[in-house]
Amino acid sequence: MQLGFLPRVKFRQTSEREIGQIYAPAINRGLFVAVVVLVLGFGSSVALASAYGVAVTGTFILNTILFLAVARLLWHRPRRLIALGAIVFLSIEVTFFPANLTKIFHGGWLPLVIASIVFVALVTWRKGRDIVTVNRSHEEGPLGDFIRHLDARDFPVVRVPGTAVFLHANPRMTPLAMRANVEHNHVVHQNVVILSIKNERVPHIADSDRLVSDNLGDPEDRITCLTARFGFQDDTDVPATLRLADRLGLLEGRCDFDKATYFLSQITIVPGDAHGMSRWRKHLFLTTSHNAASPVEYFRLPDNRTITIGERIQL
Repeated sequence: MQLGFLPRVKFRQTSEREIGQIYAPAINRGLFVAVVVLVLGFGSSVALASAYGVAVTGTFILNTILFLAVARLLWHRPRRLIALGAIVFLSIEVTFFPANLTKIFHGGWLPLVIASIVFVALVTWRKGRDIVTVNRSHEEGPLGDFIRHLDARDFPVVRVPGTAVFLHANPRMTPLAMRANVEHNHVVHQNVVILSIKNERVPHIADSDRLVSDNLGDPEDRITCLTARFGFQDDTDVPATLRLADRLGLLEGRCDFDKATYFLSQITIVPGDAHGMSRWRKHLFLTTSHNAASPVEYFRLPDNRTITIGERIQL
């Protein structure tokens, strides 16, 4: 999820100190079904032995390669030491893997098929996400230009009472919901907060370090761009975060977050004729996107004060 290879799914952190110890209910249910099908399909541990051998020896090789990559790229160990480690470990493991390839037709094909399916799904989501991000940025446009030209439109833009909060991943671009609200409703709320969420690889972020505010160059327009940082054990509670920003004096104007309206930009992805992905991969991307967790529940937004504005983006 953090690297952009999967959509947002619901998961729970099970450790107060380690970021990698998580529980994902949906994935756990999928694993349960897969294990039951696997056991019933093979029928015995003897029949599973061939699949097990290919999976384990392949995992040995992948773990060694990843360990050597971390030792070189993150720990900056000398190349001679990396080469020595590769010779010592891989020379042994590579001999085991080809020996198990003879079992492919007796069950060893299963882990290779599973790995291929997972790999295709991951790279398809990453590729589709990159394409959608480019097309979405084209529709959004730079936030600074949008705000500067609010009063230069062909129709009058009216300031209405209240506070509007727009959740947006890229603080430099205009939220689609904000652009649609101006172009279709011709209104801007008296106080506007554009909130971006950033996840950090630490358990907790102190309240004093959580928020960064930007008035976008004009402190009089009452439009604030706010970036909130969360640790992996922190609750991503957007209303509570906004109240914290108000107490710290990071917002322009007087905002009432007990009555604020939250706007979400929901994009409807449709397969187009543009090159970059084959049509079957586009449909795979659309199927995967339907399993994404609801942002309303994830960010703890009030249901009765959350408005979703959609936009069609071609893939």
